[in-house]
Amino acid sequence: MCGIVGILGRAPVAEQIVDSLKRLEYRGYDSAGVATLENGELTRRRAEGKLKNLEAKLAKSPLAGHVGIGHTRWATHGKPTEANAHPHAADGVAVVHNGIIENFRELRIELEKQGAVFASETDTETVAHLVNSFIKKGAKPVDAVKQALPRLKGAFALAFVFKDHDDLMVGARKGSPLAVGFGDGEMYLGSDAIALAPFTDDICYLEDGDWVVMNHKGCEIFDEAGKPAKREVLKSGASAFMVDKANYRHFMAKEIHEQPEVVGHTLARYVDMASERISLPTELPFDFNDVQRISIAACGTASLAGFVAKYWFERFARLPVEVDVASEFRYREAPVRKGDLAIFISQSGETADTLAALRYAKAEGMHTLAVVNVPTSTIARESETVMPTLAGPEIGVASTKAFTCQLMTLAALAVAAGKARGVLSDADEAKLVHGLVEIPRLMTEALTHEHEIEKLARDIAKSKDVLYLGRGTSYPLALEGALKLKEISYIHAEGYAAGELKHGPIALIDETMPVVVIAPYDKVFDKTVSNMQEVAARGGRIILMTDAKGAEEATVDSMVTIVMPDMSAAFTPLVYAVPVQLLAYHTAVVMGTDVDQPRNLAKSVTVE
Repeated sequence: MCGIVGILGRAPVAEQIVDSLKRLEYRGYDSAGVATLENGELTRRRAEGKLKNLEAKLAKSPLAGHVGIGHTRWATHGKPTEANAHPHAADGVAVVHNGIIENFRELRIELEKQGAVFASETDTETVAHLVNSFIKKGAKPVDAVKQALPRLKGAFALAFVFKDHDDLMVGARKGSPLAVGFGDGEMYLGSDAIALAPFTDDICYLEDGDWVVMNHKGCEIFDEAGKPAKREVLKSGASAFMVDKANYRHFMAKEIHEQPEVVGHTLARYVDMASERISLPTELPFDFNDVQRISIAACGTASLAGFVAKYWFERFARLPVEVDVASEFRYREAPVRKGDLAIFISQSGETADTLAALRYAKAEGMHTLAVVNVPTSTIARESETVMPTLAGPEIGVASTKAFTCQLMTLAALAVAAGKARGVLSDADEAKLVHGLVEIPRLMTEALTHEHEIEKLARDIAKSKDVLYLGRGTSYPLALEGALKLKEISYIHAEGYAAGELKHGPIALIDETMPVVVIAPYDKVFDKTVSNMQEVAARGGRIILMTDAKGAEEATVDSMVTIVMPDMSAAFTPLVYAVPVQLLAYHTAVVMGTDVDQPRNLAKSVTVE
């Protein structure tokens, strides 16, 4: 959540900062601001709402400074007002901040006793006053930051500029990502490589606890202990990506349609299609035969990818799997066995709860494996093994292509586990790999139903509540369908295991209730049909997602039947995710919501 951009430039930087912040809009935000250094003085422009409001202010009252910091804020402490917007300042210090300072109340009371006057409700302003308090006591700006950082409890990425110091910027990170960019006589700070892509592709990622002192010629990086640290400068591929909507109305629509391609890229990474064998690109540092249990931890949609994978690991490899929401895995102090495997799934690779769960598992002696979309992320760097998902930048807050690429990666790993443990024969592996190889084509076929789903969405948009039902791997997909609908259309939706219908949810069903049933023709299809009959008997409006055989065999009339292509029953969630996503997307469009940046949500949740 939130976005940081800092530039030590050779020309006015305010316009560049705003343009760069636009590349971070996908993270979610509700206010924005810029501060630059002009004639030695710090000057700010801030606005609530979208970046266009900040641009309007800058058009009326431009900033000419060559050194500046900018920020898009997602409110945590205090309402999304101009007064609470970043950058925050205290005398000669201005700061932008991602994350949460957990001990800000104690620090604020302490600073107020010293005479500090606060102008906002935020935790971030406390940081500015804390650094300023050390400057008032005679510390140089860099030393003031050095003294302040150990006082901060929580997760943060910070960027500072200082009055009368037009060749200085200081950054720091603990729990929230921050990258340094290297230019020709210019230096940059950013929340990620996408923000810095217009300026440079030479990127250095700060590690947890690092802080950096920058000038126009370069930078010095220090670790949490204050010792000089060397961090590898990498060539970022972010500048090669066209982060725009192409011909689509929203990024989410573009990303739904990109799935056959990016899932195909992911498939190619983990499958030898010629021999129909799983071919992992890296040797695993453990033997699946020595693993007695797998723990999967993730948040949101990523956790539902893990829930699908539970079925695959248990079916293909006969390995017991526990799936936890990452925050619960950490705080319930789950008993784990040293030498077992923990899998962590995250689009950004920076999700705070998932990172904390990873660190817990490592401390308990588990093998750790990350399934992430950003291979340079913190979760990737701290995991023993990394399996990238190759989805490319996902701008829409509601995950689509990252989800299906996670599923493809996890499916390949589950098959590899089954083969390694002797549960799957060569013939079994070949059959399953053949099913995976077909997925991109089948997803393309699924996309041909978009017009039909768009018409259906106009009816769904009139509903106050929607139920999703599924059995087997379709159950977590039902949960994902409900999550997608409510997070972008704001219609209340719930997903249930179809067999649980009569254990409570059936009380909600009446003639106004749409019930989306995800039911490919598989070994539990007949059981799901019996649940559909229960819905029909109570007047529920059934939307059936099935294949040709299922449509033929279903004995219950449905309001709409969306016929998916025939495919291997093992991997239906990968293809059935497409109509589920399209239904949520088009319903949200009909509702007129902000599809790519739904209210109260952020793309990368880097605080607990």
